[in-house]
Amino acid sequence: MAQISWEAPFCAEGNNCFRIGTDDQGNAYIAVAGAEGTYITDTREALSTLIRDIKAGKADHLL
Repeated sequence: MAQISWEAPFCAEGNNCFRIGTDDQGNAYIAVAGAEGTYITDTREALSTLIRDIKAGKADHLL
């Protein structure tokens, strides 16, 4: 299993907190804060796009 370095949690008002992580091979991970053992993975670019869209209000219903 990859060693994941998690960033500080991002918490929006009224939503769950989530964390972004990366491993030494450049893979990106996203998980609900406190449940980092259960995560999804994709490229860092794909997850960054998801987060930008959530912050822009395009997908806030997903959280």
